Amino acid sequence: MSALPENQWGRVDEDGTVYVIENGTERVVGQYPDGTPDEALAYFVRKFQDLEGQLVLLEQRVRNGAPAQDVAKSVAHLKEQLDGANAVGDLASLSARLEALGGTVTELSKEQQEAQAAELAEALAHREAIVVEIEQLAAQNPKQIQWKQTTAKIDELFARWQNHQQTGPRLPKQEANALWKRFRTARTTLDTERRTFFAELDAQHKQARDAKQKLIQRAEELAPRGADAIPDYRRLLDEWKAAGRAGRKHDDALWAKFKAAGDVLFQAKQEILEKEDEEFTGNLELKEALLVEAKPILEMTDRKAAREKLIDIQRRWDEIGKVPRGRFRQIEDELRQIEQHVRKLDDEHWRNADPEKKARSAGLRGQLEEAIEKLEAERAEAEAKGDAAGVKAAEEALEARRVWLGALGN
Repeated sequence: MSALPENQWGRVDEDGTVYVIENGTERVVGQYPDGTPDEALAYFVRKFQDLEGQLVLLEQRVRNGAPAQDVAKSVAHLKEQLDGANAVGDLASLSARLEALGGTVTELSKEQQEAQAAELAEALAHREAIVVEIEQLAAQNPKQIQWKQTTAKIDELFARWQNHQQTGPRLPKQEANALWKRFRTARTTLDTERRTFFAELDAQHKQARDAKQKLIQRAEELAPRGADAIPDYRRLLDEWKAAGRAGRKHDDALWAKFKAAGDVLFQAKQEILEKEDEEFTGNLELKEALLVEAKPILEMTDRKAAREKLIDIQRRWDEIGKVPRGRFRQIEDELRQIEQHVRKLDDEHWRNADPEKKARSAGLRGQLEEAIEKLEAERAEAEAKGDAAGVKAAEEALEARRVWLGALGN
């Protein structure tokens, strides 16, 4: 910027006319009759400084990546102001900088257009991805759709669509409409399938509800028969399970009524069993005494005597009859232990008395004894020859056959 005292870019006449030197030629820029020459020149220098300030701001905007279209408008406007500007300063330099800035704006415009094209392509791909997701949902087999999760996913995709529409770049109308049409079609398909699904589900629930209400009525009619009606109630329970769901609002209430009808029957059965348990308490005491009498059998080794004693115990056991249900398993297990002991005595007897087994054992014993004699002779012969390997082989074979012989017992 020019320094005012030097008058490098202009001058003032005595009458107050101010000139600017532009491209080596003077040009009148105006008059300032009410001030001194210095004030007149300073006034028009400030006008130059204003123009230069605008240029500096434009240069900063370009460096900061301002929209090229907006900058171009500002450049054109500033060019109009510079053309014949009533200002004193290096107007030629300003014009040169402005021309250079125009070229920069052109490059900026190209870069921004490329960036905008890339941004637009990315936005289209993003919107396309949303469409593809909802189309994949719509392409599912309606009978296999989990509607709770799918409905939440549809809402999420629509929210993503709206957010991108509001925050993303503006898409070309044709492409935007085509994508929206696909999205809307897929969503409409899903909405239709969902309404159909829940309509069918409501019909199924109503059918199940009607069936279960009839089952409740039939179950309640069993009450006068008490425990004898339990088998019929169990059959109704099978029908209940086959009837299906009646809907979350109704299932618990219906089941409570059906169960209450069954509880009446099972309570009657429980009262009978409790009465029987009281009656069978005496039987329990008799069987406990019988077990005390049977315990010595566990110490017996004479199988015949043990079996005779057990048969007597078993006969008297059966004659006594039932015991309370809570003690049945325990007392029966104690008798089973005694029975298993007697069975073990029988098994051992017949295992030892098996004639075929004895014959097989005797034959094998003879073979082993004969083999042992032969191996002992081979070992002696090897020792005489000083054959250490032969001695070792004979001893290993002898050891194996002696183990087998010992396993046969006496």
